[in-house]
Amino acid sequence: MCARMIEKSLPGETPPNLLDYSRAYSEFQWQQAPCPLHGLPCGGINIAHEALDSHLDQGRADKLALRWISKQDRVVDYSYRDLIRQSSRFASVLAQLGCPPGSRVFSLAGRLPELYIAALGTLKAGSVFTPLFSAFGPEPIRSRLELGEANLLLTTQSLYRKKVRTWWRELPNLRAILLIDADSCDEPGCHPMAALMDKADPDFPCYPTRAEDMALLHFTSGTTGKPKGVVHVHQAVQLHKLSAYYALDLHETDIYWCTADPGWVTGTSYGIIAPLCLGVTMIVDEAEFNVERWYRLLQQQKVTVWYTAPTAIRMLMKAGADLCADYDLSALRFLASVGEPLNPEAVIWGERTFGIPFHDNWWQTETGAIMIANYASQAIKPGSMGLPLPGITVALVRSLDSNQVETICEPDQVGELALKTGWPSMFRGYLHQEEKYRHCFRQGWYLSGDLATRDDQGYYWFVGRADDLIKSSGHLIGPFEVESALMEHQAVAEAGVIGKPDPIAGELVKAFVALKPGVEPTDELRKLLLGHGRKRLGAAVAPKEIEFRNALPKTRSGKIMRRLLKNRELGLPEGDTSTLESDEQ
Repeated sequence: MCARMIEKSLPGETPPNLLDYSRAYSEFQWQQAPCPLHGLPCGGINIAHEALDSHLDQGRADKLALRWISKQDRVVDYSYRDLIRQSSRFASVLAQLGCPPGSRVFSLAGRLPELYIAALGTLKAGSVFTPLFSAFGPEPIRSRLELGEANLLLTTQSLYRKKVRTWWRELPNLRAILLIDADSCDEPGCHPMAALMDKADPDFPCYPTRAEDMALLHFTSGTTGKPKGVVHVHQAVQLHKLSAYYALDLHETDIYWCTADPGWVTGTSYGIIAPLCLGVTMIVDEAEFNVERWYRLLQQQKVTVWYTAPTAIRMLMKAGADLCADYDLSALRFLASVGEPLNPEAVIWGERTFGIPFHDNWWQTETGAIMIANYASQAIKPGSMGLPLPGITVALVRSLDSNQVETICEPDQVGELALKTGWPSMFRGYLHQEEKYRHCFRQGWYLSGDLATRDDQGYYWFVGRADDLIKSSGHLIGPFEVESALMEHQAVAEAGVIGKPDPIAGELVKAFVALKPGVEPTDELRKLLLGHGRKRLGAAVAPKEIEFRNALPKTRSGKIMRRLLKNRELGLPEGDTSTLESDEQ
């Protein structure tokens, strides 16, 4: 744990939505929660209605909802009225193509406006939306379309030709391909999206979905075997909206940039749904990460709330704070991080560089929304996940047997992070894997598989995945603690830590380290880092081996794949690597 606390001074112009955390948490009731849902006139709940149509009655129809910036800096603006009409057209297109409510609509595209319109239109039609990363290869795409029983795939001509064309007709449920950028298409079953949208109904009504109707299907990689399809329902929008209000402190006046790709759950929950539900203006950048471009966009668009990933923050740190000094980022008022635990050094770097710290938070694809967060009004303990969201009951538990757990009440004890079931965005199943789903729950608790500690002030601290924990000479060592200590050294850009089998200690700590630009990977530096680790962590916890890498294997959502590092070290099968970004082994 990092002893330092960053105290918060509350800005006068924009008071935080959550001013008194203790009172809000202790008095919270779902029936009286702030920013309630509007609901459908028929009494049901539909995510697209909450995100779009409900704004017609609130005077926001002509407000800028989405500003899309192309790789070539072309800007296209969509008001809330524009998105309402375009999403209705897409819902109408689905009906034209014979996709009734409940159909499975998959997307395979980069951050294009059509993807965002399709996501909202799919939900408006009462169908199920499933985003895929455009960087997936043919096999990961096919396996997900098969597992998810896809009925329609939205993609581009290039991705279709390279990754889908040769096999898609072999899938029994896949009826149609919708091509975003085609003017015409003479292949049976393939349709140009623009031509169909032109003829579609801009007033197509929102389907009267119920709270428990399936809305989203997100695939998450398993350590072995096939990916899991995580099922979410329309009721989830209640917590999408509330968590963005509390944890991201979104106000209607904000200009908000979530850098996540919609292929990842964050890019859907907080890159599409939540900001639109709260009536903010959101920025979407088609291009991939580039330090200068990101700083330029933050300046040009006057972004006020910025939600990004630890990997991106570390890359900004790697480029150096001097580069930031050339830009006016004074509009920024709230920074947040998501995807994996944020190292303390990155939190402090944000405060030093931008004048405000990054706020870490914790959640999973399965939880559907943010569960634990650092809030705008609360002091930050760098390295901590923060405090539970009002309405969410969190505990640390230890398993007694296959059916029972006990809660851990003492501070600073390691336990598995567990959530009391029943929150609105809790996943409703793993598609076609009922036994695996049931295995996630015991005695009314959802067991996350993440290990953590809780200090005497209630702040939670990530230790590691249960299967990442290192057991060395009787010590239980969380890899995140070791990685954070190594990152404090000025030469280190990223670190990944695993347990390596050892005949004496059981396991020894091995670190894989990527260095900052211009730093040479010498034996002398290795000795310095080993000494730095012993000084910071003590001999029992510090790494015994350090291996330099040009890059570390990461998922496209930015998580360092410790499991892959370990399997490669031990010569074991790599398992599911479909979400892996390219790395240098």
